[in-house]
Amino acid sequence: MKNISFIIFSFLLFSSSFMSAQSITEVINQMDLDSLQLTLREFSGEQPTIVNGNEVTITNRVYSNNDLAADYLFQKLDNLDNLTVTNQLINGEAGRRNIIATQLGKTNPDDIYIICAHYDAVADYCADDNASGTATVLEIARILSTQCLDNTIVYALWDEEEIGLVGAGYYANQAAANNDNILGVLNIDMMGYDGNNDNNFDIDVRDVANSLTMKDDIIAILNTPEYGFTLDVNVVNPGTTASDHSRFWNQDFSAVLVGESWETNDQTPYYHSSNDTYNTLNFPYYFELSKVIMGYMVTKAGLINVDNTVSQNATTLTANQDLVSYQWINCDTNTAIAGETNQSFIPTINGSYAVEITSGSCVEKSACIVFDSLGLQEFDAAEISFYPNPVQENLVVEMSNLQEDVMLELYDITGKMVLSKTSSKSKTILNLSNLGSGVYFIKASTSTKFSLAKILKD
Repeated sequence: MKNISFIIFSFLLFSSSFMSAQSITEVINQMDLDSLQLTLREFSGEQPTIVNGNEVTITNRVYSNNDLAADYLFQKLDNLDNLTVTNQLINGEAGRRNIIATQLGKTNPDDIYIICAHYDAVADYCADDNASGTATVLEIARILSTQCLDNTIVYALWDEEEIGLVGAGYYANQAAANNDNILGVLNIDMMGYDGNNDNNFDIDVRDVANSLTMKDDIIAILNTPEYGFTLDVNVVNPGTTASDHSRFWNQDFSAVLVGESWETNDQTPYYHSSNDTYNTLNFPYYFELSKVIMGYMVTKAGLINVDNTVSQNATTLTANQDLVSYQWINCDTNTAIAGETNQSFIPTINGSYAVEITSGSCVEKSACIVFDSLGLQEFDAAEISFYPNPVQENLVVEMSNLQEDVMLELYDITGKMVLSKTSSKSKTILNLSNLGSGVYFIKASTSTKFSLAKILKD
């Protein structure tokens, strides 16, 4: 395909400036079970992974020897956009560390919501306790880090939970001393086991600060029809103090625990043993519970009205958000593509691409899109012609050997479609007399071929 420098846009119109361009439902549905399962296998040591450029296996996460696990978490979070990642040394001591990633809110940076899980363990594997919660925190961070949010989200992974909730206690004490405005802490501890397939899960809560309201808000997400959840909740009040959320209760912060149903005695029978492996988990249950948690977090985060999704056709990638700044990215090299700063991008080679969108202080990057449609055949020069060019009134599109209808679309320099017509004729005349002078772009396409051309209107 030729190196075509022009652009073709398609517009997505929004019905209201008060509605999020990317809905909560769409964000929830970005949760990916394959991604969760890969993290679970890597973090529980059931398959090798890459840390600091080396292939390693995380054999276990016992608190006295879990630096490799901590490095893995730091690396995973540090590779994401819009996060500031730190090693919080517990009491300033090396080898004892919480992994903290902060995504500052654009509107209310001092309003903080925390999603957290402990990453230490007592034996090999420990997939449910608590690789399951850790993987969910990472997956939510992967998705929300691509969004501009009203409020600040902290993704926290605690060390030394198994020896007395030490890491979370240290953080909570520091937060209280700093007068941090923490509005809610959602702690996940063991969320992957449902032995009787009854879809029950627990919310452990106490009447501390606004914890009961947190519980109500999670249940509201669970019961929202458009999300389609089928889980059943057990509210445990007074809830257990045997996990990290309780350290926030001690400092009068709002907090809840979400996890599998200990209340109905349906917790993993492999608790605190090396039999707590990946293949003992109930993945449909685990995936749905992770999506409920995402629903709560994205609701509290507050999506800013920017849509970072991309539409794709046979020749073009188009950002669905208009009236912002754009920079297209080559995902294979993680580099900006020089000169590609328009709403649409026409790749010249197959590859993986994303767009970075800037709207005021908000910068979002789309997911990487695999573009492999360049196998479509381009019309030969002998098969199609556009004339006269420059044109004053009538543009002629002439085609030879036309076997099917051709769609003709004309766009102005801003990307607005100004004319479209379907034709079965070998010669089609487009009247451009009502258009102003300037540069236009014409696209001709059938189900198997396409052509793009730049037209100058005098």
